[in-house]
Formats: sequence, structure tokens, C-alpha cells
Amino acid sequence: MTLILLLGWNAQPSVANNSAKGSNNATDIVINQSLSNNPIDLVQAGKQYYQSGQYAQAIANWQQAADIYTKQGDRLNQAVVAQNLALAHQQLGHWQEAEQLILRSLEILQANPQQPKLLAQALNIQGSIQIAHGKTQEALTTWQKATTIYEQADDKDGVIRSKINQSQAMRSLGFYPKAKDTLRQVQASLQELPNSSLKISSLINLGDTLRLNGDFIEATATLKESLAIAQQLNDVSIISEILLSLGNIAASQQQAASVGDLNYRQQKSAEAIAYYQQAAQIATRPIPKVKAQLNQLRLAIDLKQFESAKSLLPTIQTQLQNLPPSRASVYAIVNFAQSLMKLSLSDRLGVANPSDLQLAAQLLAKAAQQSKAMGDPRSESYAIGYLGDLYEQSQQLTEAQELTEKALILAQTYNAPDIAYRWQWQLGHILKAQGKQARAIAAYSEAVSTLDSIRGDLVSSNTDLQFSFRDSVEPVYRQLVDLLMTHEQGKSVSQANLIAARQVIESLQIAELDNFFKEACLTGRTMPVDAVDPQAAVIYPIVLADRLEVIISLPDRSLFHRASAISQEKLDQLLSELWRSLRRTSLESDIQAISEKVYKLLIGEEIESILAANKVQTLVFVLDGSLRNLPMAVLYDGKHYLMEKYNLALTPGLQLLDPRPLKRQQLEVFIGGLSKATQNFNALPNVEREIQKIAALVSTQTPLLNETFISESIQKQVSKIPFRVVHLATHGEFSSNAEKTFILTWNSRLGVKQLGELLQTRDQDQRTPIELLVLSACKTAKGDNRATLGLAGMAVRSGARSTIASLWSVEDSATATFMENFYQELAVIGTTKANALQKAQLSLLKNPQFTHPFYWSPFVLVGNWL
Repeated sequence: MTLILLLGWNAQPSVANNSAKGSNNATDIVINQSLSNNPIDLVQAGKQYYQSGQYAQAIANWQQAADIYTKQGDRLNQAVVAQNLALAHQQLGHWQEAEQLILRSLEILQANPQQPKLLAQALNIQGSIQIAHGKTQEALTTWQKATTIYEQADDKDGVIRSKINQSQAMRSLGFYPKAKDTLRQVQASLQELPNSSLKISSLINLGDTLRLNGDFIEATATLKESLAIAQQLNDVSIISEILLSLGNIAASQQQAASVGDLNYRQQKSAEAIAYYQQAAQIATRPIPKVKAQLNQLRLAIDLKQFESAKSLLPTIQTQLQNLPPSRASVYAIVNFAQSLMKLSLSDRLGVANPSDLQLAAQLLAKAAQQSKAMGDPRSESYAIGYLGDLYEQSQQLTEAQELTEKALILAQTYNAPDIAYRWQWQLGHILKAQGKQARAIAAYSEAVSTLDSIRGDLVSSNTDLQFSFRDSVEPVYRQLVDLLMTHEQGKSVSQANLIAARQVIESLQIAELDNFFKEACLTGRTMPVDAVDPQAAVIYPIVLADRLEVIISLPDRSLFHRASAISQEKLDQLLSELWRSLRRTSLESDIQAISEKVYKLLIGEEIESILAANKVQTLVFVLDGSLRNLPMAVLYDGKHYLMEKYNLALTPGLQLLDPRPLKRQQLEVFIGGLSKATQNFNALPNVEREIQKIAALVSTQTPLLNETFISESIQKQVSKIPFRVVHLATHGEFSSNAEKTFILTWNSRLGVKQLGELLQTRDQDQRTPIELLVLSACKTAKGDNRATLGLAGMAVRSGARSTIASLWSVEDSATATFMENFYQELAVIGTTKANALQKAQLSLLKNPQFTHPFYWSPFVLVGNWL
């Protein structure tokens, strides 16, 4: 008797996008059986179709095999083929069929306990179906059951695969320390395995998982380990796949780097191109070869290396013509068409090159035909949708709308929200171009709703196509806000549109943080301002291409709106001028002159009168664009700084706010920091004074200073004692790149995720949250106009309700004085955190030594201001 199973296939998109994993994990299990009327050939043919991305053909073959096994009464083989069918139906979005098939397989296998590995495999597949449907907790439980069975069967590879799956579910549920620990267990288990193709496959799987987590450094190290083994075994096919993955990591690092970090961007670009070239050169199979070349082409266009990009076109085009039909080949054609469209626009400074667009149209039409013939609606939706995009670029709006609507129906019918949002968005701007405002708003709103529903799945579900958050997600939100805030001359924006615009901009703030962490790690609910603080107003500046919109949410729940006609380019120039003026050597009168211009754009006399009428004492800013890097405290009305008149706070949005005030019993404060120079960072001699003064004001354990300020010691204290305030007096940097956001310990750098994991290691039964995280010697990355995304990320990921930090490095004597005053004020009953911050800043302003805004303005409060 012969039983054939594709063992080890994991249909979860985040770990199933590399053909090397599929081919290496596929294993034949053989059980003796009569060879009369043998369906083995059908199963093997289906396996080959599946591996080449021809899922409908795989289903046809496996269904025939299943029918034969049913006639033979061979229930065990029925269970095995049902698993394969479930995988293929899942790929095509046939979720009901996939669920029914895997349940049928489980029913048979649970009645046949002699095959535990087959049962565990079925559970692995069931978990992937559950997580794709948003049933994350159920998926985790299912994968834990699979792990237990694999452990009992002593199947180390099965344990590794199911634990990697568990880590994905844990991340989705917000269990970050557990997810990290699980991956560490996987890494330890892999070290015990002998070098083999199986170990390579597991390492690649782990490396891709780490990459999707945003852990680029660990992902690179893991893939390089797999590369060394593949080179030792002389497995050229797998070497090419690994080089392609390494190139993708370097390209992701280049994309994540700030615009100002030019050397780093150039280094990562060169690394990515070198990896892609090597991968293409040694590839033994056509799909990996063309993937590497397509990625190199995309990167060359992004870097504006147009001559280099054009030199790749003939080779890629020839290879695409020779590819057999499959999902991978369709994705490659769509990818190439996207690059042609970008190149044609860049080539003529915004005027599309007709010959390039004509070729792109022909390729997309061919891809759509192939997809339809294969019975692959997901691929067909991509091809038709991008053909609609091309028609839109050519101003053929009627045809563009028809194609886009057809692509959208395909994506929605076959449960592909990661594709559907693109066509909802595309339909929105086609309708806008046709002057159909209301329908455009409806289409955009559906796109935003779809994006909110899938959140963390975006990056992992778009690995074979061109995707970047800045190009493919952020504009959806901004363009909808633009539409909502557009109104006829002489009429005001309706309250309904203002409410909708505020909700969209808050959703964008969350989406940006999700993208920063590469995971949907944030949950929240909207809180009315008066429910949080009846004396607070929330100000939402929204930077659009041709104007600055400002929405103000007042304590009576009404919304006020004003717009200033200033282009984004001119606004950025003004904000950059203010940023440069905030040097210690600048004249205060120069700072005030520039700051007053920004004040008039954001607030001005009209809004001041409204705030006064509503008796507002606290201003909470949900900042946008380059405004995020500037301290609102320094805004000047001609007589006073904003900080002199109001308590001030920042928040990524009220959806993230925990509105409970600080409890007023004796504050338990964890204190740690560095006063000595270490790791090429300067000494901070006044940190010792800062720590001593704070320790005298609050209840604390022995502060961790210098050599004792290491991760292990921090974790030991934090896990045992319910500190409500964590004070870290050390160097740190905030960046729009999570990899480059860190605080310094004596012997290492704690990244934003590591700090979050470390602060959340306290015993599970402790009910005391961290009320306040203070980072007293940090700064934003130079040249990074989105650097405070790192500050917001640090604030949210730490689990603290509020964070106080500095936007730039201030003399540590000024910082020590500020912090001493802040804790003195915080101890006063009835003083909010925002009010304590204001009073500490005022004390520096009145100190002749520190009256310049350079000293007092960079301290900001993020999160709960109560």
C-alpha cells in the first residue's frame, strides 16, 4: 500500500512565499498497499502542479485520486488527499471547501491513532485556515496541539514548523515576549540538527518569519547560516533562493531607512543589487531567476538608476515569454508591467511613454487570460486590476472603471481583502477624476475599512508584488481625508465629514505604527474628549499636498475646522527653518519670528478665542508630517509661548489612549542610567545628580547606574517589583526605522521591541501598569523628518500609559534640573502629568541659565496626560 502526502506545507502566507520551502518540505510517506488501480501518479502530478502554482490543475488531479480511494474504501489515503485538497483550495480562496476538507481529514485521522504525524499535519493546515479567517486564538490552540503531537512522535522538524506558526499567532494576539521566546526555542532546536536540506529549509522558514517581523539583523544572520550549509552541500538551487531572500532583506532595510541616512541607504542598495545579481546568475530554475531580476529592476527604478533599469528589460521580457503558466509566472508578469509603468512615467518626467504602456497592457492582458485558464481568481484579479490602473494613466476612465470593478468583484468573491482594498482605492480616484464625489468617498471609505480589517497581513501577503507602505497604504487615508475636507466655496465642511476625517487620520496613525513594527500590535477604541478630560481640546493638523487642514475637537464634542492655503513643500520649508533655529546659538527673537508663523497656521486668534470660550486648559496634538519633529511648546503668539498658556501633550490618537489618571499613593520608581562614557557615547556627568535627586523624592530600589545598568539587571528588578514609573537617564535615539530606535545600556543597545519585551516581563498576576516612562537623554535621528514615529513606537510598545522624552540632546545639567522639578510637581495632589511638565518647563524658562527655548522646549509628553 502506498500513501503520498505533501508533508510540511504551511499555507500561512507569511511563511509560504518561497518555493524552496515548499520543495524541501514536501515529503513522500510510503505505506504498503495494493498497486491495483493505483492513484499515485495522480497524487504526484497534483504535487507538481501545486509546486508550480497551478492550483486548479492540482485540485483536478487530487480529486480524481480521492474518488479512487473512496471507491477502494481506503479512508487513510482519503484523509491524506483531503489535506492536499484543502491546501490547494485555500490558495484559491475557496475557504468553505478548505474547511470542510480539513475537517474530513481530521475526523478520519482521529479515529486512526496509528498515524500521529498525519494528524499533526492536518492540525497545522487547519491552523493556517483559521488564522487566515481571523480566528487567531483558535489557530494558536490548534498549532499548540500539533506541536504536542509532533513532540510525542519525536518529529523535530514538525515541532519546529508548528512552533514558527505559533509565533505568528502570538504576534497577532500581542504576546510579543512569548513569540520571541518561541522563536528562540526554534533557533536552539535548529542548532541541534545535523546539516541537511531539511535544516536549510527550516532556517529559511525562520529567516523569512524574522524578516516579516521586522527583525532584519536576526533574519540576515539566520539566512547566512542556511547559506553556509547550502554551500557546504553544494545545493545551487537553494543557494539562489537564499541569496534572493537576503537581497529582499537589504532592500527592506534600504526602504525603511530615513531619507537623511544617505550612506546607510546606499550601502543597503548596493548589498541588495549584489545579492539579486548573484541569485539570478546561479539560479537553476526560471522563476527564482526572473524574481531576482525583477527585484533588481524595481530597486533600480526606485533609486532613479534608469539606464541600469532599461538594460534589464530585454532579458526579463525574453524570460517571461518562456515561463509556463502558473501563479508565480502571472505575478512576475504583473510585477514587470508595474515596473514598465513606473519607468515610462519617470522616463518622460511625468508623461507616459506610449510604447512601454502598450507593452505593459499586452503583458497584463496575457496574464489575465492565463489566470482565467488556470482557474486562479486571485491572480486574475491582480492582472485585471493593474490593467485598469494602466487605462487610468492613459485617461481612458470608462474602461479603467470597468476593469477595476471586475477586479474588485473577483477579489471580494474569493476572499482576498489584501487585493480588494487596492481596487476600492483605485475605483475611488477614478470616480474622483470623473467628478463623482459622493461615490468616490464611498469607494475610499470601503478601502480604508478593508485596510483596517487586515492591518498586519499587508506586508506578508504582498511579497511577490511591488509593495511599500508609503506608496500603497498611506495615500489611501490621505486622499480620503482630502475628499472629505473638500467643500464648495462659501460652504463649511459638515460635522459628519469632520468626524469621518478625524477617524481616518487616527486610523492612519495606527497603520503607521503597525508598519513601523511590521505587525498589527495596536488596539484601541475612540474616547470622546470630554469623557477623557472636560478641559482638554484635541488638535489634528492634516498635511495635504496643497493646504494644511486643522480639525479641533472641543470638550462639548463639537468639531471646528480651518484650512490654510500652503503647499506641503512650503510648509516643510517653514518647519525645517524653525527646526534649524532651535539651536542654542540662535537669537530668541529669530526663533519667535518663525515660530509665530507656525502658530498662526495651527491656532491663530480665531481658534484661541474658541479655546477661551470653552475654558480649555490642555491642548493635545495628534501631529502629522514634519510637524511631529517640532515641540509645540515653542509656538509663539507674539507675547507668550504656547507652553506658558496651556498644558501640552502629544498622542498618536485617542484610539490608543488609556484615560485613567495617575494614582496618587507613593510612587514606586525604577531608576537607571549612564553617567560614564561607553560604546563611543559621551559621558553624562549630571546623570548621577539627576538620579540622586529623584531617588530622594520617590520610593525606589537601588538605582542601576553605569556597569549595573544592563538588560539582565533591569529585567530582574522590573519583573519582581510593581514599578509604576520607569526612569531611564541614558542616551537614546528615535528613528522612523525600528532597527535604529534604541536606548543605550552599559554593554548594549536596547531596541524598541527589546525594551517593550523587557518592560513587560513582570509577573502576569501583577495588576500595576507602568504609568509613566521617562527617557531623559534621548534625541531624534538627524535628517529624519519622521523620526518621532520611533518615539511614538517606544511609548506604545513599552506598555506605559504615558512617556516623557526629549526631541534633542540637552545639556545634562538642564535635564537634571528639569527632572527634579518635574518629580516635585508630580508629587503634588491634583497635578496632572501634563501640568507637572508645564511647571517644570516654566521653571527652566525662568532660570537665567536655561531661559533659551533650546533647554526647555524639547521635553514632550506622549500618551495619557492626566
